[in-house]
Amino acid sequence: MFDFRQLRYFVAVAEELSFTRAALRLHLSQPPLSQQIQSLEQDLGVRLLERNKRNVALTEPGKIFLEQARQILAKADEARSHVVAAAAGHTGQLRLAYTASVSFHPALPHALLRYGQIAPNVHLQLSEMYTEPQFVALLNGQIDIGFVRSVPLHAQDERALRLQIIDREPLMLALPAGHPLAGRNSLRLIDVANDAFISQPRELAATIHDKLVQLANRAGFEPLIIQQAQQINGLLALVAAGLGLALVPASMRVVRLAGVSYVALEEPDAYLILGVACRHDDESPALRQFMSTVAQSAMPQGL
Repeated sequence: MFDFRQLRYFVAVAEELSFTRAALRLHLSQPPLSQQIQSLEQDLGVRLLERNKRNVALTEPGKIFLEQARQILAKADEARSHVVAAAAGHTGQLRLAYTASVSFHPALPHALLRYGQIAPNVHLQLSEMYTEPQFVALLNGQIDIGFVRSVPLHAQDERALRLQIIDREPLMLALPAGHPLAGRNSLRLIDVANDAFISQPRELAATIHDKLVQLANRAGFEPLIIQQAQQINGLLALVAAGLGLALVPASMRVVRLAGVSYVALEEPDAYLILGVACRHDDESPALRQFMSTVAQSAMPQGL
């Protein structure tokens, strides 16, 4: 059976209509070129070229074979390009999840924009998902990458997953604009120990809920949570209505809602991590390229 080398040799001779010029073009001597063309003709059982000491001409079968040879070589080059692109992580599909609060952090849009420029042929399937369900989805193979707000709770999950922390984002208090402390640059959580709080349901968003309880307990009080909102941006509407205070990541300041004032917390551990998680055993080149892109394009706001 003929090979790609023979096809390239034949195309060169057919286009040059000269063994001498074709040999120069291919950077080889004429005798092995002639031998390869003869071997190709013997394999096909068809004479492709009419040649004498002065002229080389294509036979009718040769003209047909030339078009077929060009198509085969073009397909081979296309396949090679696809394989190289896939190996470099420039083609394929990635399923990516992120928490609602991450959509306000610059790391997500910056990573998506940069990756889209590097690997425009990779299809990104995006979905919004709380942190704990992301870990479950990663382990079950339902998603490939997760932008998460905490480390895995279980040691076996932590071993199975790779977590790349890209920010430690400060937490702030969202206060009603008429609150006595709303004009402060910063405050301690104990300063609002007697205030009511609004939080996300723990069964949905354990990370921010538990952080509020943890910080309050360290300050010496139990937070009074009187209202809940499923989405983090929904907390702000309730704050604006004067129903209570909410603990939110600093990137939420981009949400300029009338009636809401943001004040920094002085506690040194008042922050949430922002990490990118994937499975340890996932060797996808596209995933590897994305993780590298995240590391290069992340713009931390944290400590």
